[in-house]
Amino acid sequence: MAAELLDSMVTLSSGLTRVRVTGTGRPLVWTHGFLNSVEVEEKLGLAELLLGLSGIRLVRYDARGHGRSEAGRDEVASAWSALGADLLELISTLGLERPVAGGASMGVATTLHAAVRAPDSFAGMVLLIPPTAWETRKPQADLYRGGAELVEARGIEAYLEATRAAFSARPLPGFTPAMLETLLDGMRAKSALELARLLRGAAASDLPEPARIRALGIPALVIATRDDPGHPLSTAERLVELLPTAELIVLRDLRDAAAQRDTVMRFLERAR
Repeated sequence: MAAELLDSMVTLSSGLTRVRVTGTGRPLVWTHGFLNSVEVEEKLGLAELLLGLSGIRLVRYDARGHGRSEAGRDEVASAWSALGADLLELISTLGLERPVAGGASMGVATTLHAAVRAPDSFAGMVLLIPPTAWETRKPQADLYRGGAELVEARGIEAYLEATRAAFSARPLPGFTPAMLETLLDGMRAKSALELARLLRGAAASDLPEPARIRALGIPALVIATRDDPGHPLSTAERLVELLPTAELIVLRDLRDAAAQRDTVMRFLERAR
């Protein structure tokens, strides 16, 4: 594959998938967060952690139903375990040999679901802001189901307004109103049917069972923040307990993520 391939569409079983590749060297495959995309993560500044790392070929893509990739046919196809299968197929289609895989939030779940299916496929994992999981998952799932019902009953704009109100009542550290509007613009680009399916798919999702994660021998770098109920520190701490060779970095908030580039680079150099 070429060193830099922008806005390419790759055919997977789930449909056309938008892929962006930058840099040369060892492959790092990155999955974005829920209701984000390659472009949204760039606008939010989250891509600064990864772009331009020396000796790294960074492969980013829009997960099914997100960004420019085709939507899943139903909520089951939008579940995060299904996205894990997509990730494995993408790696095979692109001919990547034991890349490091990683992602933010939903991308953590995608990476872990792929890893428990095919642990020999990865040299390491970079897990940024792990989402609610296991005992903390139900309240978040209920929020997603309620969001899907709101979209179906009153449309996307009603859901976006409810999201603004929730953010105003409890702002997230390091996440500005302008960043929120960038995220909402990405949601607005979808149809009501597509957005409701994604929300229901997320509501039906969780991280893999702890016993399956414990069986992984893959080195991991886990980067977490504090005071974000959608990405509780407890999930990151539990992952570090489960993964035999995991390192935990705790940030004040996501604005500090880009400052961890050297930490990520050192991890990538060790993960072979």
